[in-house]
Amino acid sequence: MKHIENHTVRWHDTDAMREMRPSALLALMQETSNMQFAASGKTLDDIRDKDGVGFILSRIAFDVLRPLAAFEKIRVETFTCEAHGYTFPRGFAVFCGEELVARCHSLWALVRLTDRTLVSCADFPLSFGDEPEIKTDTPVRFRAPRTLSFERVGERRITYADLDYNMHMNNTKYPDMVCDFLPDPARARVVGMSLAYHREAAFGDTVTVERADAGDGTYYFRTKKDDAVCLEAMVKTEPR
Repeated sequence: MKHIENHTVRWHDTDAMREMRPSALLALMQETSNMQFAASGKTLDDIRDKDGVGFILSRIAFDVLRPLAAFEKIRVETFTCEAHGYTFPRGFAVFCGEELVARCHSLWALVRLTDRTLVSCADFPLSFGDEPEIKTDTPVRFRAPRTLSFERVGERRITYADLDYNMHMNNTKYPDMVCDFLPDPARARVVGMSLAYHREAAFGDTVTVERADAGDGTYYFRTKKDDAVCLEAMVKTEPR
């Protein structure tokens, strides 16, 4: 069953090109899924505080089919998909009127807060009514070509503005971090992004950022804490 919320793009959600930032789009989609939990009578805070478990994002891929401007009225639809093993899939579709302007597929895990072990789908069934998985042009699973060479392009310290209630960098903050290291946002817009979260970055950590240019408007990123990879990302851009 789809859960639907209507939103207005905020002026502060847009970038220097007056287009909605990928991070703002990601946050709005996930806020809609949070509202689905709240509408069911059990918020994510309830799940954390009463059940002692929390959802963490494993992978997410989304397509931006056209840029959104401030004050546009949009409809965000979210839905769960059939779960398997330890993976809870969720889809999103964003409409402006009847026009599909963005779509997203995501894979989530559920962990016990006491020992960080995974909870199986069978042990924590959701009752939202599953929908078919949404297909994105940007793959949810990807691998950077072996022929590409990564270079270190900077570093990023995790601060107050990045944090969720686990004291780790919230997954919706990563698109901004990645976009900070794109060559020139005035010349190209992001039309797709895929993020694979491997390890959490905690308050006070500093991660290094590495980038590889595929030469066709696609960039690959890695963030590392010491030698451990925290995030891998694929970013698809097109000329403005």
